[in-house]
Amino acid sequence: MGKEKKRVESITPRDEDFGRWYTDVVIQAALVDYSSVKGCLILRPNGWGIWERIQHVLDGMLKATSHQNVAMPMFIPESLLEREKDHVEGFAPEVAWVTHGGDEELEERLCVRPTSETLFCEHYAKIVQSYRDLPILYNQWVSVVRWEKSTRPFLRTREFYWQEGHTVHATEEDAMEETLRMLDVYTDFCENYLAMPVIRGQKTDKEKFAGAQKTYTIEAQMHDGKALQSGTSHYFGDGFARAFGIQYSDKNNELQFAHQTSWGVSTRLIGAIIMVHGDDSGLVLPPKIAPTQIALIPIAFHKEGVLDKAMEVKAQLEKDFTVLMDDSDKMPGWKFAQYEMEGIPLRLELGPRDIESGSCMAVRRDTGEKVSLKLENLNAQVQELLDAIQQNLYDRALALRNERIYEVHDYESFVETVENKPGFILAPWCDDQACEDKIKEDTGATSRCIPFDKTLEEGAKCVCCGKEAKHMVYWGKAY
Repeated sequence: MGKEKKRVESITPRDEDFGRWYTDVVIQAALVDYSSVKGCLILRPNGWGIWERIQHVLDGMLKATSHQNVAMPMFIPESLLEREKDHVEGFAPEVAWVTHGGDEELEERLCVRPTSETLFCEHYAKIVQSYRDLPILYNQWVSVVRWEKSTRPFLRTREFYWQEGHTVHATEEDAMEETLRMLDVYTDFCENYLAMPVIRGQKTDKEKFAGAQKTYTIEAQMHDGKALQSGTSHYFGDGFARAFGIQYSDKNNELQFAHQTSWGVSTRLIGAIIMVHGDDSGLVLPPKIAPTQIALIPIAFHKEGVLDKAMEVKAQLEKDFTVLMDDSDKMPGWKFAQYEMEGIPLRLELGPRDIESGSCMAVRRDTGEKVSLKLENLNAQVQELLDAIQQNLYDRALALRNERIYEVHDYESFVETVENKPGFILAPWCDDQACEDKIKEDTGATSRCIPFDKTLEEGAKCVCCGKEAKHMVYWGKAY
């Protein structure tokens, strides 16, 4: 057992050094390895498996809302990128450029896509002719490159994977409906599959996406109280359409500029799963998103009949779940520690005594609770346990988040709360960026969103300057 104990102890305790704990989990749970290029990670099977599950589930949700997948090129000509001024200025510091093809210098630099608005716009300008062509609802699953100075696995990397939706509509109303619909899809996905509660709202003008008229966000709170922007949806208006000439003939045969949206989530969600649910023993995966839901461990399988029965149980479970059966010659204790580290939601142990009694032992990853299950009707019992784990992870994360939301109305209390109480602060704001900048400079906290579900009390004053407030805003330190 010494080796198993050492393996778990190799993770820095979460409450001792959260940053170190996070890195330990990422490496020890075999999610990634570092490549020879800073900020460009190797996603190992455990890490890529989570992303595959995210893709599978979310792609189904996108298709259910009539979106189609496409694939745009990796390279963007510099002249194309510069067609939308605000957009290019927003991304300029993070752009990676290709200047040579082979040993020849290119006539025009090519940008390695940091995002694909300009590529979609160039395409839409060619294919949109009539109101009958609209709406066009496209999405792509790709990697993008942003040359970050400071990097951390999943949270901020130079290359990362994501989906980016880009849609074009006839009217502002249709485009706004799409923008908010996709925010709802992300909310549903995060809360019901990742077991991660989020706050929905609008970004301030300072924090909105480069080139967008409005940016909407879902904000999640990590175990250390910091915020993580977990998904965004943008309304572009007709700004890109005017820059790229995306026009259509309406029902009166008059030319109109189209209205557009874009929205996306990325492998950053894997970082969120780690930081919301993980513990000092490693990763904890919600059953609905776990690549492997059950680790089946035959005990004393050298004894007659044990391995055969384990194979029989595995075949039965695989009708409804993803199952890993470990019949290697490693010690059971090592296996327990290994799959606990990897966050597999449920461990089933099956030995000679279990077989005699027609049962197996189930161990929950979220609580460590052990439950004896009858082999008869096993799948139904396992489903109940997995559902309970999924719900418990959500309830636990929601309770912790709600405990760490503080409503503050004066600046002294605001500063003190940021310094001493990790979490979100709900406070009134005057809508002046000068106050937003001062708060960040003084405390390190940034505006997370203007929430949909919080109304401003009559006569409320800005927490920073004391002038009339325009919005209630969530503030917090963030990744």
